[in-house]
Amino acid sequence: MLISHTTEDDLISRFLPLLPRGEGVDVPSGDDCAVLAIAGAAAISTDMLVEGHHFRRDWSGGADIGFRAAMQNLADAVAMGARPRTLVISLGLPGSLEVEWVEDFARGLAEACAPLGVGVDGGDLVGSEAIVIGVTVLGDMEGRAPLRRSDAQIGDRVIHAGNLGHGAAGLALLEAGVDIDAAVAGLVDDFKRPKPPLDAALAAAMAGGVTAMMDVSDGLVRDARRLAKASGVWIDFDPRSLERKLGPLGRAAGRLHADRREWLLTGGEDHGFIATIRPGVALPEGFIDIGEVMGASNGGRVTVGNREVAGFGGWDHFGAGTEE
Repeated sequence: MLISHTTEDDLISRFLPLLPRGEGVDVPSGDDCAVLAIAGAAAISTDMLVEGHHFRRDWSGGADIGFRAAMQNLADAVAMGARPRTLVISLGLPGSLEVEWVEDFARGLAEACAPLGVGVDGGDLVGSEAIVIGVTVLGDMEGRAPLRRSDAQIGDRVIHAGNLGHGAAGLALLEAGVDIDAAVAGLVDDFKRPKPPLDAALAAAMAGGVTAMMDVSDGLVRDARRLAKASGVWIDFDPRSLERKLGPLGRAAGRLHADRREWLLTGGEDHGFIATIRPGVALPEGFIDIGEVMGASNGGRVTVGNREVAGFGGWDHFGAGTEE
């Protein structure tokens, strides 16, 4: 059945039962607004995915895209130190799209959200020429101060949790059209379904000692530069520590005659977490040390082994580059 063969109410009745309901939701989907019980400050972020720019249906199924749409927004909330509570989803759907795709999309959302106790508690449907997805996440600060990009301090250690370069390598494999065997299938899966270490990052925020944190969505160097600029500091990465993240990228780099270090430094869409932490504070579980905040820098500076990394810009939505 196609979208054009059904009504909005019928479509909602098909996918709504597949979605999880968030904890503390007084009024779920179905009324003019969902109502949540959040006692203190809320963290709110919105992200969009557009077919042909952020995903391709010949590479990713509806469940993959739903999982990805959820995870990249959940990571934004956790990066602020907030516990994600619910997502609000808006969909633009072409009439030629199969209803089954929307149901699969809802299942992917549930696979990402339900284990975390996060709900999908509202949204909107409209017709469009291509699939357009808008996701808003609401997180509960639970009395904690937000972890701002501007609060890194000189002398802080720079730490990271999650994958680096997996999404870029997986995309490169798909673009090259090579056989996806067991040796590289994990990288392709990490591209289709990012796996941010949400529990580790939230635990680090709750433990204290973290001064700044953000999710790495547009590449390690680009996002570290944003953090450095906001804080007015110079960040230097330890190349020996970064090498610990290179291993899984080797087989893909060998097949494509690519530079795995470039994937590691510039690859986006992994949604791991970069953070700064005060000296003497225990390394949070799931994180590794990757560098240090060396000194002040008005414009923000990022180096690797004290060497400039100009040209390693990462993904820019409005600049040169490609995405899935």
